[in-house]
Amino acid sequence: MNVFIVHAHPEPNSFTSAMKDAAVADFTAAGHEVVVSDLYAMNWNPIASAADFGTRGNPEYLNYALEQRANADADTLAPDIEAELVKLQAADLVIFSFPLYWFSVPAIMKGWIDRVLVSGRIYGGRRIYDRGGMAGKRALLALTCGGRDYMMAPDGIHGDIQQILKPVLQGTFGYIGMTVLPPFVGYHIPYLSPEVRSDILGQYRQYLHGLDALEPLVMPSLAHFDPQMKPLSV
Repeated sequence: MNVFIVHAHPEPNSFTSAMKDAAVADFTAAGHEVVVSDLYAMNWNPIASAADFGTRGNPEYLNYALEQRANADADTLAPDIEAELVKLQAADLVIFSFPLYWFSVPAIMKGWIDRVLVSGRIYGGRRIYDRGGMAGKRALLALTCGGRDYMMAPDGIHGDIQQILKPVLQGTFGYIGMTVLPPFVGYHIPYLSPEVRSDILGQYRQYLHGLDALEPLVMPSLAHFDPQMKPLSV
């Protein structure tokens, strides 16, 4: 299996980074191929701009998605984008490793999403959800946060963690066709003792060991919608 880890944490000694390192060690020991994009270490550029394109279909007005399609066809995407696409398209499992920022991913990871999930190559038109360009690949969010688990439960003050993450789980990775696994969340991490953190790290390693037994999240199927994306009559 080819595993691709997209990691976004500014501190190499963080618990989030320890989770990433544990995943690398365990998958490698099991004989899998592992590639990591450590976005902060790479000084990844998160800004989507005209500089991402070697050619322009319309030099007077930037429609980013249309230019993505044209440049993907012409093989004129920026080299850093193309390098990440190679890693993404070779992967069977993609782990997104990050601390929760404002109910979402850090800006640097959002910029990776904006620039690397290229219209025309990864998705487009009716190439979404179960017909998306990344169909057959699995996605896992492995994240940490300061809040407690009961705060992000269905009846918690913030609401269910999967609803909090829906723009990423469904609106991003489900949308492009990936099989989205339930996220692993390390709760209350900054306030825990080293012993409790060690226990959570062990839980994460067990979680990774049992990925094949996890039930993927339910995503829309285009079979239930007409060509205009209106729901079919039951």
